[in-house]
Amino acid sequence: MKQNETIDLLHKNYKRGLEIEKKWVRFYQILIFISFFGLWEIAERRGWIDPLLFSSPSKIWNLFIVKLHDGTLLSHIGVTLFETILGFILGTLLGVLLAAILWWSARFSKIIDPYLVVLNAMPKVALGPILIVALGPGFVSIIAMGTIISVIITTIVVYTSFKEVDSNYIKVLNTFDASKLQIFNEAVLPASFPTIVSTLKVNVGLSWVGVIVGEFLVSARGLGYMIIYGFQVFNFTLVLLSLFIIAFFATIMYQGVGLLEKRFINSGKRG
Repeated sequence: MKQNETIDLLHKNYKRGLEIEKKWVRFYQILIFISFFGLWEIAERRGWIDPLLFSSPSKIWNLFIVKLHDGTLLSHIGVTLFETILGFILGTLLGVLLAAILWWSARFSKIIDPYLVVLNAMPKVALGPILIVALGPGFVSIIAMGTIISVIITTIVVYTSFKEVDSNYIKVLNTFDASKLQIFNEAVLPASFPTIVSTLKVNVGLSWVGVIVGEFLVSARGLGYMIIYGFQVFNFTLVLLSLFIIAFFATIMYQGVGLLEKRFINSGKRG
């Protein structure tokens, strides 16, 4: 009985230590955040930095309020979010589908492997002008840019995960005369869920990069357009506002994927 009480006490102390550590981490994160913007504001007001080039948090905030009230900001945010989320979803789904095809056909995977290596090494951003000419100067080419920039890395990572599934799972299913589709659905795909979810985290950043670059090249709306327009008229406050908005929504998407990952891990433990 005493041993159980000691174990419970140690467990409670351990959990309490984790909570304290978590609070300290959060405290330092907030402190760094406040210090950074506070020092930035002071540096601008005292002339330590060029106000035209680096602006200041107060100017960025004031511009945010102005753009929010006139309705233009929400329009630009809506366009970029739609393009990014769609490119993110398409890039992930197509990458997983291609990985499944490669796993299904060993011969096809051997044939296509060197081309995947070349495509992965190629700077996908350089394909932007070609996509614009092929698909037209519209949101389709921008979404294609956001998709292409993530689909190859998704294919390679997920296909590698499919190949590395414990062969014992497959042997057990083979003893029950399972078909290849059943093996994929019952063993390969579930075992690769953690890798797929982790790939989503990478795709968040890649999709934003692809869409913003696409908007640089062709769009007349969106956060990428705001950045380019800000550079053209030397309004760096507008540029920085756009960058902070991109960072904000990219962080939200990343945290959403993190919650999805925790859910898969917890369901896996319960299973």
